[in-house]
Amino acid sequence: MTEHPTILSGLSQIAGDYDALICDVWGVVHNGLTPFWPAVEALKRFRAERGPVVLLSNAPRPAASIEKQLGAIGVPTDCYDAVVTSGGAAREELVRRTQHRALAMMHLGPPRDLPLFEGLNVELVGPDKASVVLVTGPYDDDTETAEDYADLLSEFRSYGLPMICANPDIVVPRGDRFVDCAGALARAYEAIGGQVLYYGKPHLPIYKTALEAVGMPKNPLVVGDGLETDVRGANRAGIDALFVAHGVHRRELSDLTPASLTALFAAKDVRVRAAIGALAW
Repeated sequence: MTEHPTILSGLSQIAGDYDALICDVWGVVHNGLTPFWPAVEALKRFRAERGPVVLLSNAPRPAASIEKQLGAIGVPTDCYDAVVTSGGAAREELVRRTQHRALAMMHLGPPRDLPLFEGLNVELVGPDKASVVLVTGPYDDDTETAEDYADLLSEFRSYGLPMICANPDIVVPRGDRFVDCAGALARAYEAIGGQVLYYGKPHLPIYKTALEAVGMPKNPLVVGDGLETDVRGANRAGIDALFVAHGVHRRELSDLTPASLTALFAAKDVRVRAAIGALAW
């Protein structure tokens, strides 16, 4: 690690040091609408020349659902070996809680996240009857933010409800704008004294799952655009990180220079091996 990070023109400059990639998805491989084709090509080249690629997403849905979404927007299957999601990890928690009895649960999130608990012994109820809240995001992230949920979060707090957060991301880019994620709601809930259990990046268990998915490589590299999720998680796991600057933090970087990156990393208290504007080979 250096005080001033190296800015790469392509992943190929450091790829030889690693035998696997743990790569973020939203903001690195696609923007929610279309693939980033140079990133797709970089993943293909790494797989051909170095080792496996696992896509690690904080999406609040099982891996199969994300693979279907990737296909729908045109991301080819030959640029990755496995998909691991925070939603999959959260589902394992729900499986544990429903093994012996029905779980009275409030779901805060859009209908597209229903596969997260499909087939489980869950009874969807209101806050007054719930024993836990599962948050997967705003009901309508096209028009709503965490601020719109202040009253509902206060109601959760009044009942002392614990919250399971299936996506620790605060915001993600969608096209040319940003939308709030479940992490923004969970952070707001914590701010008023609510208890939150997080699944996904930057928490360590998800990295063990990702490594196991590709055979426990010895020298993996994390690639991601989220300093508080991808990079902090890599730091906690003792894995080198490549920061993709033109993603979720692009509004904080008016210019991509070693000095501006150093200031941003210091503010977030994270370390990186190197940075790159957008993932490319």
